[in-house]
Amino acid sequence: SGTSPVPPRTPPRSCCPLTALSAGHGRLVLGGWLAGALPGHCQDLLPSESHVLLLRGTALEAWARGARLCQGPSWQQQLHPGEAARPLPLAPCGYMIPRPPFLCPLPPALRAQKLVLGLEHVVLLGQDGTIYTWGCGRWVHGQLGHGGLEPALEPRLVEALHGVPMGDVAAGGWHSVSVSEGGDLYVWGWNESGQLALPSKALAEKRAPATASVSQHEEPSLGAEAADFISIQAFPALLDLPEGSEVSKVSCGSRHTAAVTRKSRGLGKYGQLGHNDTASSDQPRQVGYFPANGLTVEDVVCGPWNTYVGAVEK
Repeated sequence: SGTSPVPPRTPPRSCCPLTALSAGHGRLVLGGWLAGALPGHCQDLLPSESHVLLLRGTALEAWARGARLCQGPSWQQQLHPGEAARPLPLAPCGYMIPRPPFLCPLPPALRAQKLVLGLEHVVLLGQDGTIYTWGCGRWVHGQLGHGGLEPALEPRLVEALHGVPMGDVAAGGWHSVSVSEGGDLYVWGWNESGQLALPSKALAEKRAPATASVSQHEEPSLGAEAADFISIQAFPALLDLPEGSEVSKVSCGSRHTAAVTRKSRGLGKYGQLGHNDTASSDQPRQVGYFPANGLTVEDVVCGPWNTYVGAVEK
């Protein structure tokens, strides 16, 4: 269907309160607030809390929350003949965002292979393995990786990673992650919920037991390690994973991070870490369900507060 091949399997795209899955042959499987099925010939989609962005046939479209099929898209732009379709949010002439003007230009010199959106920032992986970031509005938490807390209005090279070819990137609410071609995992940005797998003061305070010896006018002591807590990591940090694990794929939710091979880390208030509890974690932990059930994980996609895993039998 359509003018370009439709991938037989496309990872789910999730954004509370919508989950959308491309089922092949241009069909969409939807769960959430969108009323009715979207038209066919869908090659890719990107949901958000306000709109679903679609690559459909030879057009880019934005469908509003609560829209019905008869109303049509809120915005549409036809692709020019010869323009190659690209994985959303990348578009032949720039990249898409889930709010007007929906389509933003990219500098011609930036040859992107992947682009991901945080809540207020953008991470771009160049075809040469370099990373550029820009954005930030009210909440600047080091998610750009430039060493400071200033916003960037234009794409800016993440110099700390220059010379280390990257193979994948992901963006959470206010944090960013990249995977080198050698399988190393780099993290930066906000760590309030342990989403960077770095020591979190907020989580340590929750773990610290209250004792009778602490008066109502004193705060419980967190020990000498308190100085080592990291709330904001403004530079990319190389994460030391257990057992020398090499990462092949990474995805971020609002405040959690999941990586293939076998580790998941970050905010787990709603069970999205897959550890059979609702506790947050600032330590990389293997999700035991998959090896226990003879499954090999091939892909992972995080929504803001949930996680989807693609697995096959060993």
